Amino acid sequence: MFHIKFLLSCLFVTFFFINSANAQPTLTVYSYNSFMSQWGPGESIKRGFEAQCHCQLDIITIGDGVSILNRIRLEGDRTNADVVLGLDNNLLEQAKMANIVIPHQITKPDNLNTDWWDSDFMPYDFGYFAFIYNKDKIKNPPHSLHELVDNKPNWKIIYEDPRTSTPGLGLLFWVKKVYGNEANTAWEKIAKNTITVTKNWGEAYSMFLKGEADFVLSYSTSPVAHIMNDNNHRYEAAIFDEGHYRQVEIAGIIKYTQQPQLARSFLRYLLTSAVQRQFAEKNVMYPIVNTTLPEAYEQINPIDKPLEFSSAHVEKSQKTWLREWQSAVSK
Repeated sequence: MFHIKFLLSCLFVTFFFINSANAQPTLTVYSYNSFMSQWGPGESIKRGFEAQCHCQLDIITIGDGVSILNRIRLEGDRTNADVVLGLDNNLLEQAKMANIVIPHQITKPDNLNTDWWDSDFMPYDFGYFAFIYNKDKIKNPPHSLHELVDNKPNWKIIYEDPRTSTPGLGLLFWVKKVYGNEANTAWEKIAKNTITVTKNWGEAYSMFLKGEADFVLSYSTSPVAHIMNDNNHRYEAAIFDEGHYRQVEIAGIIKYTQQPQLARSFLRYLLTSAVQRQFAEKNVMYPIVNTTLPEAYEQINPIDKPLEFSSAHVEKSQKTWLREWQSAVSK
């Protein structure tokens, strides 16, 4: 009997150590909803990284970038996140002040497609906010933000909440950049023709596609998705004379992670040519490193005048600008 028990104990210990040796680590990424949507790049990126990392990649979606940051701040050292993917340049100072990441230690690529780089947060794609319309319905679109705001044709508008959504926050800064001290008046005018202010981009864009508004806040590259996925050329971005506010999407390594090397490998993977191509095709944003773009990008209007506040200016003024917006739209 003793020999049988001893043999069983040895088998159990051997089985335990074999399983432990074969167990794959899990890397948890917090990102935004559209990243893992049926048309987003998330699933392809997940499969590609898992094929080479011998790990499991869990991507948890949490609204838009603002919501992701709020979630990580709320969770603190109890967070399950190893990587955050989907913050942007407009949230940079807030994220740094929250002290949620460690330096990524990734060398700046020689073939970077923009002037933006940071030691704590790594950029992976960028784009420009724009209002999208259906050109079968709107025959004479506005050619300036002033024309949209003054809105003599009474176009119906949907945009996202700047308190919960990165596009909404981008619009807040865009209006401030163009109107300065007159931003309050501009918001009052916008409010008169706003159908609704949604929590996130997906909700706003879905309503627009259902015909509930004439214009929706999105990106200048959004028509690319319709061209590539449906061969649909009806949707265009209204290009404004004043310029368009730039968004740089960023990722970082959460300081509470138990997998810093694996997290760093994932960030490096985001800069590979194959993944950068996926960001162009499925995230419908410009890749952060020089990459051959799909032909559909040649069929949209380029942005010649990027607009942007410094991250320090944003951090200093954002709360004031949000109060200004809330006051104007509540009248």
